[in-house]
Amino acid sequence: MKFDNILSDINGFGKFQIQLVLIQVLSRITVPCHFLLNNFMAAIPSHHCNISALDNGDLFKNLTLDQQLTVSVPLTPGGSPSSCMMYSKPQYQYLSGYNSTNKISAVECLNGWVFDNSTFKSTIATEWDLVCHRKGMNKSTATIFFIGVMFGAPLFGYLSDRFGRRRLLLVSYLCSMTFAILSAFSSSYAMFCVMRFFTGMSLAGISIISIVLNVEWFSIEHRAFSGVIISLDWTVGNWLLALLAYLINEWRMLILVVTSPLVLAIFAWRWLPESARWLMANGKADEAHHYIKKCAEMNNRAKCLSTITPTVENSFILKPETRIYNSCKCPRFGLAFTYYGISLNITGFGLNPYLAQFTFGSIEMPMKVGVYFFLEKIGRKPGEIATLLTTGLCLFINIFVPRDKWVARTVVAVLGKAMSEASFTIAYLYTTELYPTVVRLHSLYGSTGRVHFPLIILLEDVWYLLPSVIYCAVAVSSGLMAFLLPETLNRRLPEFIEDIDKPSDFIISC
Repeated sequence: MKFDNILSDINGFGKFQIQLVLIQVLSRITVPCHFLLNNFMAAIPSHHCNISALDNGDLFKNLTLDQQLTVSVPLTPGGSPSSCMMYSKPQYQYLSGYNSTNKISAVECLNGWVFDNSTFKSTIATEWDLVCHRKGMNKSTATIFFIGVMFGAPLFGYLSDRFGRRRLLLVSYLCSMTFAILSAFSSSYAMFCVMRFFTGMSLAGISIISIVLNVEWFSIEHRAFSGVIISLDWTVGNWLLALLAYLINEWRMLILVVTSPLVLAIFAWRWLPESARWLMANGKADEAHHYIKKCAEMNNRAKCLSTITPTVENSFILKPETRIYNSCKCPRFGLAFTYYGISLNITGFGLNPYLAQFTFGSIEMPMKVGVYFFLEKIGRKPGEIATLLTTGLCLFINIFVPRDKWVARTVVAVLGKAMSEASFTIAYLYTTELYPTVVRLHSLYGSTGRVHFPLIILLEDVWYLLPSVIYCAVAVSSGLMAFLLPETLNRRLPEFIEDIDKPSDFIISC
């Protein structure tokens, strides 16, 4: 007897499954908050060199701030005051409109910077002066965080496949909360980077284990619904981040507040079930029967338990293989690369960062509803292909839209963001369906794309369109690679390697 048959008897979509999803909302809404936190925590406000050291006489003191900047800070080719350069001494001749063909040499800021704190009271950029020649250090904090995610996913994937989903979720909760709090109290840039690395590593456990735990408790006909409904936590987290960042413009407190739901998640963990599918696949029929019984009773299917006993479940157990197969990671790389490239680059669209964050999050809701019906009627493979290629098309169009046409740029960018989120939603469900239970968690760490995108943004200093060109090329290439994947619509979840009838239908290598 396969587990999908058992799940069908005890109702694979009832109160038990709904409770499972709702309990995990508490932890899952913190994941997007931390993943996208750099939009606000590492924001770079308007700034200019600190010119107070040039105040060496009454003439300078009697000038207005605008006049002081005129004589102290050179203009960029665009006509705005430079953020990174200053004159070594005041150039009073500029007050009278003096214009000379002899360029007066400027120097890098000598005494730090003055930041506009009207939008952000403090960020890591203002805390440690991560601007101008140190701008790369600011961007690298996101890379360091996602390197932690990259290492955490296989670690928690392996441990969850070996010791169970439920235990490792609790470990993820405790570690995520601990390292996030330590990062909020960091006394140096180095300490902050280390704590963010471990925060990302811990949050990876919450992200991948919760998805697999949900999918493994839903019946075949409701798997698409389970994949989409749990992805709505990401949308709620987007909204929550926009609201909290607007109310709290101090980066340390913002980290603490977005992490606080994990306190409730730890208390609610006691009501989380273990995956009975995993227990049965690992020869723990008695424990599996305990949770199957709880599911049947909560879903008003207790009468079915007379035919479902540990003895019957034992007939399901086979010796699991220890081999791990790699599915095609290329589309996963591309969708992560483009999604975070769009999500963590919300400036330049004529909207303030809070409204941009809320708008980008809001478009995900209708898109995910559409994804659900698409998955149910058409399938996973065409959905993944279509969303990735459309994301690439939106990025391509925005390359040619002038920056002053911010309305058009925003509309195209929001559509691209929606399609990239749709591809992510499909990919997480798709991947869990491709892999057997004994190695399912290993399948969710294939994407390293999120590690590279923060540094790609720095290439705008070489050519301001270069990041967009790269994101577009990767999205299109990944969409084309998705043609190699098999379809999983209406197929039961494989439990062991032996359940794969034809390896070529299940395992695709790049």
